[in-house]
Amino acid sequence: MTVTLADVAARAGVSAATVSRVLNGNYPVAAGTRGRVLRAVEELEYVVNGPASALAAASSDLVGILVNDIADPFFGILAGAVQTELSGASGPGGEKLAVVCNTGGSPERELTYLTLLQRQRAAGVVLTGSASEDPAHARALAAGLVRLSGAGTRVVLCGRPVQEAGAEPESGVEPKSGAPLTALAFDNRGGAQRLTGHLIALGHRRIGCVAGPAGRTTTAERLAGHRAALAEHGIEDPPRRVVHGAYDRGSGYDAAVELLRRDSELTAVVAANDTAALGVCAALRDRGLRVPEDVSVAGFDDLPFSADAAPALTTVRLPLAEAGARAGRLVTGREERPPGGLATLPAELMVRGSTSVRYP
Repeated sequence: MTVTLADVAARAGVSAATVSRVLNGNYPVAAGTRGRVLRAVEELEYVVNGPASALAAASSDLVGILVNDIADPFFGILAGAVQTELSGASGPGGEKLAVVCNTGGSPERELTYLTLLQRQRAAGVVLTGSASEDPAHARALAAGLVRLSGAGTRVVLCGRPVQEAGAEPESGVEPKSGAPLTALAFDNRGGAQRLTGHLIALGHRRIGCVAGPAGRTTTAERLAGHRAALAEHGIEDPPRRVVHGAYDRGSGYDAAVELLRRDSELTAVVAANDTAALGVCAALRDRGLRVPEDVSVAGFDDLPFSADAAPALTTVRLPLAEAGARAGRLVTGREERPPGGLATLPAELMVRGSTSVRYP
């Protein structure tokens, strides 16, 4: 039996017009109402624009690229590399149209974009970066990805946990039917563990951490790696030495101020990413502290400006351009999927001038 717009409205407790507004994205709807409608869509497996049989196979030349923040160089590099591969596609189907969807980190917006891409019969979808750790959102997202895949849309997760594809890591990343899901994972945990281990090897013991936003998968992975390195060396890890914040310069600045307020004897700070690390360096300078003579600072990602900072930033290099290019080839079927549908990309420690030996 075909699920109708009225069925979704009844399940969500709203009018059919409200459901239409949410799905079309052409009228402002309260966040709570939007969430109820999207959950109803997921639970009932409602397909916009006709019965599911109309979407038995994707037929458009459109590929959606979902990013958290297109202004962040991390996502700009990934999306640019994906788009380059799409514009150079040849053979059956030829060149694809890339549509970058900026979610602003909103789980609801992410689900909305997936619904709209399904409506457009997208040939492929690439989801980049971290995701919400909220279990309800993870279930809704996994269901949406499996439906897209079942309709013939190629789905590639780039820097996303494998579990978001609705499969256990050891079982591979396979939907129930349709096009297979593929995951390219970054070694965030291992990279963070090596980064903090580097600081420890330099003699640092009082290390502050400017973590990313709470409730995000990348934040959890990098923080876990940092803590693993501390535990490995028997170093105290009090909660006061961790401050969460967004992946931007202002948050890095504010977090560094707070860390110094909590513990003025810190000798090193690891930041969630390179942009936040620049904010940390600015906060230290404004308080008359030198980098790295007084406090060592390290970032993550190795964004293009990192090597040109003063001093050059010690960081962890992720192969962002390579990952985006590979995702572009995978989503167009021009590269064979890795075994089990999962590939973990390396994280390389880049030691530069922002970290130095801590003398007693």
